[in-house]
Amino acid sequence: MVEFGKRVKFFPAIALVQHLQQAKLHLQLQAALKKLDRFDLLVLDDLGYVKKSEAETSVLFELIAHRYERKSLLITANQPFSQWDAIFADSMMTVAAVDRLVHHALIIDIQAQSYRKQSAQARSPSPT
Repeated sequence: MVEFGKRVKFFPAIALVQHLQQAKLHLQLQAALKKLDRFDLLVLDDLGYVKKSEAETSVLFELIAHRYERKSLLITANQPFSQWDAIFADSMMTVAAVDRLVHHALIIDIQAQSYRKQSAQARSPSPT
């Protein structure tokens, strides 16, 4: 996307959620979401590390709902959608979030060994 002149911002998912929680505590959530609108694409890495608390998942849902049909999200997660109830506080929120995300989505399901694990194995001395 950057090659096409689009603005992209990468966040570890938990860091963005914590930022949005702080904004919500200061009654600035809508302003924080609007500020993120300057990016054509937000990349949220490792969504599975977001805790299953109402405070965290509510701002995550607000972000998803805010960007729905407006701006793009790229989300990485180690869990399939069927396990996202472990991320969101209640199943209704899970269904609503997944519904918005998949509506216009390109979903890439990678079934491969972790490159970090492969790298660690390559560095390890071979057993003799």
